[in-house]
Amino acid sequence: MNQRIANSLPPGTAASTEKKNGAMISVRGLTKRLGAQEILRGVDLGVAHGETLVIIGRSGGGKSVLLKHLIGLMQPNEGEIWIEGQNIIGMNERQLGAIRRKIGILFQGAALFDSMTVAENIAFPLREAGERDPKVLRERVREMLEVVELEGQEQKMPVNLSGGMKKRVGLARSIIRRPKCVLYDEPTSGLDPVVSDSINKLIRRLQERFGMTSIVVTHDMKSAIDVGDHIAYLHDGQIYFHGTPNELQQTTDPILQDFMHGRSREELRVES
Repeated sequence: MNQRIANSLPPGTAASTEKKNGAMISVRGLTKRLGAQEILRGVDLGVAHGETLVIIGRSGGGKSVLLKHLIGLMQPNEGEIWIEGQNIIGMNERQLGAIRRKIGILFQGAALFDSMTVAENIAFPLREAGERDPKVLRERVREMLEVVELEGQEQKMPVNLSGGMKKRVGLARSIIRRPKCVLYDEPTSGLDPVVSDSINKLIRRLQERFGMTSIVVTHDMKSAIDVGDHIAYLHDGQIYFHGTPNELQQTTDPILQDFMHGRSREELRVES
């Protein structure tokens, strides 16, 4: 199960099977140990093209570690990660660069450059890719600001933006190169319920407008239900549940019920 498979495979083998199945991302038997601690214990997960998958789970449970593996920032002890039919495990930096161009990332704190304007922040990935034409840069920035509903904010500095605006600018920067997939790390963290709802709707609009595949890591159950086509619950280093939001809401499983309602086992023992 955990045996590595070469990145270049003939038709009829695992790589072509992934493409036929419509999988954008497929994780198989992923294991990660940090010292004596086993963070991931055989994660199996699939994400179809154009799907929004939400990953939920307790703090420190390995959600961010899993995201880092998907873009090659961490290497597993065992397992495979297939992105559009290519196993990225063992790839060199040049090969990973081609994979990373398919994936945008919205970091938890938006990770904007404080010394750059909104326009400069959004245009940064294009400049890094070699685009120098001011007209092209202005037009692409204008388009992205329209997408995230921040028209006319090009010259503002990050210090003058609200938390929700920073998230939108960070998102505009992550999609300016039109990636096939966007990874969201706690996109509504630190935002009030109204702003969180607007970010959730924006994630959905991006999926509908560009057909982007999305993976959203969140603790916010309302966000998970609102944006997810499917929800995966990472528990004890493995995928404990994978299903639709409706299936999650209807479950009677005590572990899932405790997480959804924010109940600890200690509280339950006191109550009883």
